[in-house]
Amino acid sequence: MSLKGTKAKVVTRFAPSPTGYLHIGGARTALFNWLFARHHGGEFQLRIEDTDRARSTPEATEAIFEGMRWLGLDWDGDAVSQFERVARHQEAAQQMLDAGTAYKCYASKDEIEAFREAARAEKRSPVFQSPWRDSDKAADLPFVVRLKAPRSGETVVHDEVQGKVTFKNDTMDDLILLRSDGTPTYMLAVVVDDHDMGVTHVIRGDDHLTNAARQTLIAEALGWDVPVFAHIPLIHGPDGKKLSKRHGALGVEEYRDMGYLAEAMRNYLARLGWSHGNDEFFTTEQAIEWFTLKTIGKSPARFDFKKLQNLSGQHIRAADNAALFVEIESYVAAQNGPTFTEDQKHVFITHMDILKARAKIIPELLDMAYFFMGSRPFTPDAKAAQLLDIVSRGMLNRLTSRLRDVTWCLENLEAEIRDFAEGEDLKLGKVAQPLRAALTGRGVSPSVFDMMIVLGKEEVLARLEDVST
Repeated sequence: MSLKGTKAKVVTRFAPSPTGYLHIGGARTALFNWLFARHHGGEFQLRIEDTDRARSTPEATEAIFEGMRWLGLDWDGDAVSQFERVARHQEAAQQMLDAGTAYKCYASKDEIEAFREAARAEKRSPVFQSPWRDSDKAADLPFVVRLKAPRSGETVVHDEVQGKVTFKNDTMDDLILLRSDGTPTYMLAVVVDDHDMGVTHVIRGDDHLTNAARQTLIAEALGWDVPVFAHIPLIHGPDGKKLSKRHGALGVEEYRDMGYLAEAMRNYLARLGWSHGNDEFFTTEQAIEWFTLKTIGKSPARFDFKKLQNLSGQHIRAADNAALFVEIESYVAAQNGPTFTEDQKHVFITHMDILKARAKIIPELLDMAYFFMGSRPFTPDAKAAQLLDIVSRGMLNRLTSRLRDVTWCLENLEAEIRDFAEGEDLKLGKVAQPLRAALTGRGVSPSVFDMMIVLGKEEVLARLEDVST
């Protein structure tokens, strides 16, 4: 089976193995491929490398799809299953056998190990040299198909990120293309799939750089063009070590469930290894416009939760209020939370600006909105209960009396409460903190003055009276 080649000028692909969730490193690789294709008006394709049947699962494949959809990384056409293309991979191996660029090797595992042990004892290279490489004989034995790789000279990879990288051919063995059961190896399948999908640029982690040399040899043995390679540095944790589970949440779905905006994740992931001058905050449209391979660095990027949170907060503040509410609804629905009434939706969108000021993730927006989403009387949380001691309640009773005569507007409320604090010989915070606790039942909320305007005079006085009774 052969895929129909594309005529697009630029074609990139993301090719994950469905053995688990879509982790942050994979998501960053997918994003770079997506940005590069969209920048050039080309195609971004998705291939699921599911030839490892023991580890590949439908659930993991769906997790990849869900992660990509949440990030907004849409792919062109249908996702390709590598496993379903085994016959095409075998066809390519046969093509090399016919051309003499591959051969059948009947050497057993014991024979190969004996060769390597002898080489080590004689201090020779342990790279296996098959006695079947130049043989015309056939044997009634199991065999693998090996690439007839050059044994001298060099293979050069011209990498858009790493520069010119040279590999000595005598350090690379005649790699296996087909196993003894006829199934293709990763190396062969990748080359065939990239060719048939019309891939022009292979953008992936630099842990694949050695693979690029081997895949170059396979492509050349088949008489095919070699795609442009761009091997990007891996992501490290804050401690400078390779990103791992000990550094925290690694699956894309975990960041979604923590309440980060997808656009903020795209922004942050783009900055992990790529830059556009000193720009830290930018939209996805700007990233598409600016993205090039030339500005990808060679050094590993470090994942920093504080920077992610800071960017997420900036994206929340920059978001359109109605569009942001849609994200909030989706988040709450995914957490099996309650649906919003039309009145709640209206109040939420109308007063979104005062909620956005301090929030970095969606749960913080919901916490900020509790003062108009919750039902009175409030059960104070631990921090609010601590603020509402006997002394504070007495002070709030005195404030309530003064607020009854205030003409309700932001300027008057600020002036009245500041004057009240001065008269009580208190700093403003010593009044605002218990006032916040009384109005919301929470220790954290938007500005007290903003809340009082949203709630209105009648509701504010009612909540203060709840606390005093």
